[in-house]
Amino acid sequence: MKIICIGMNYGTHIREMGHEFPEKPVFFLKPDTSIIQRNRPFFLPEFSQNVQYELELVVRICKVGKCIQKKFAPTYYSEIALGIDFTARDIQKECIANGHPWTIAKGFDGSAPVSAFVPKSNYKDIRNINFSLLLNGKEVQHGNTSQMIFSVDDIICHISEYCTLKMGDLLFTGTPQGVGQVKIGDHLQAYLENRCMMDFYVR
Repeated sequence: MKIICIGMNYGTHIREMGHEFPEKPVFFLKPDTSIIQRNRPFFLPEFSQNVQYELELVVRICKVGKCIQKKFAPTYYSEIALGIDFTARDIQKECIANGHPWTIAKGFDGSAPVSAFVPKSNYKDIRNINFSLLLNGKEVQHGNTSQMIFSVDDIICHISEYCTLKMGDLLFTGTPQGVGQVKIGDHLQAYLENRCMMDFYVR
């Protein structure tokens, strides 16, 4: 099972980070040891002084596919969830400055909490879904999938050119603006429309 994450997929986040807009989807991988489920706590790693949250819509691949055409992409996922791409921002910046890969900043243990999955058929249009993150009761991120630069179907087509998608693979689709640092004791709650999907603490 692969965890495939899309970077720089919301213009607001690209601007807040000072990056250039990508011409194609940018993706990276996390190992399965990064997953946290069932609202278990996230343990802040000692090796970073600046771990930040990035709330994202997640889709789960439901069948094997390679070089998938866009018109068939919707048949490759039937469930969606919310996930947080925890990022050791200080380590990521150091890696980028040295021209090194930054997997270490994204793929550490526990860096990918994921909610329970729900049928995408619960929602009228996956291209128009609101999602939000509360930090200690205050909303810090709010996005809508209509704001994606590359849609879920676009992403599936692009990734499947390079990597065969398999049943159970998770696709994190990018984060909107408002990313920020977490500290021990913080309480995170994530909402898909009005449904609370995640509710956990930082330890």
